[in-house]
Amino acid sequence: MLNKLIYLIAIAAVLFTACDPIEDRDVMSGAITADDLDISAVPQIIDGKNSNFIDLNSDGVGCLTSWNYGNGVTTETKTTVQMVLDGTQDIVFTGLNGDGSQITKTITIQIDTLIDVPEEWALLCGTGEKSWVWDDTDGQAVWGNGGYLGCTSPCWYTVPVGDMDAQAAGEGLNSELVFSVSGSSLTKVYSDGSSETGTFTFDMSKTTSYEGGGLWAKGKLTTQNITVLAGFQSNFGGAPIYEYDILRLDEDKLYLGWPEPGVGAWGAAWFWMFKKK
Repeated sequence: MLNKLIYLIAIAAVLFTACDPIEDRDVMSGAITADDLDISAVPQIIDGKNSNFIDLNSDGVGCLTSWNYGNGVTTETKTTVQMVLDGTQDIVFTGLNGDGSQITKTITIQIDTLIDVPEEWALLCGTGEKSWVWDDTDGQAVWGNGGYLGCTSPCWYTVPVGDMDAQAAGEGLNSELVFSVSGSSLTKVYSDGSSETGTFTFDMSKTTSYEGGGLWAKGKLTTQNITVLAGFQSNFGGAPIYEYDILRLDEDKLYLGWPEPGVGAWGAAWFWMFKKK
């Protein structure tokens, strides 16, 4: 009987301990504020000038780290990043405390020289953000199809800008694409003023040549969670297109192409013709 009583008391003690409210347990503490942060973002000096290579350091700050440096984000506590714009630039640090609270701190730096930055950043995004609209110069077609590795603009089925709303509602007149360095974001603005945003990348090493030589495409533009205006597969159920050949990209023009799956030279390809707004 005594043994049974001791056993029941032990069980009760275990249950009592298991039912202690969580508030009585040890919790993570030591939340810090922005004023407590000892962090740095320092441009590397190259040829006596502040370069676009930036040394970030948030080692030992006591919270989780995230750095947003405009054209990218890193969670490294000590690393070097490459920015793509010169002049006065902001880098935003976001920290996550153990209690779930967030803290932010902005460090402003001066970049005097750009090293190894693809010129396409400035061509697509200007000084940080740039808008593109349909290129209806001289009434030319802005969308349609033509021969892959043959045409560089719509040359079979041709659609002028005035007819684009019939192809893709809200993506004709008064619509635009906005490329931004911040977050590598791409925003599609519809003709009614509404918009949606995704991201973009480009790779200028992915070129495509004519059969007889010479470049047909000078690189690839890839979008995520968004397409360009009227960026759908017309002959394949309207499926979205997220990868485009860059046929022309300069200060004023952005021309894109996309070959239908499996086609060879002079198979069907689709074209998008944009100009700087």
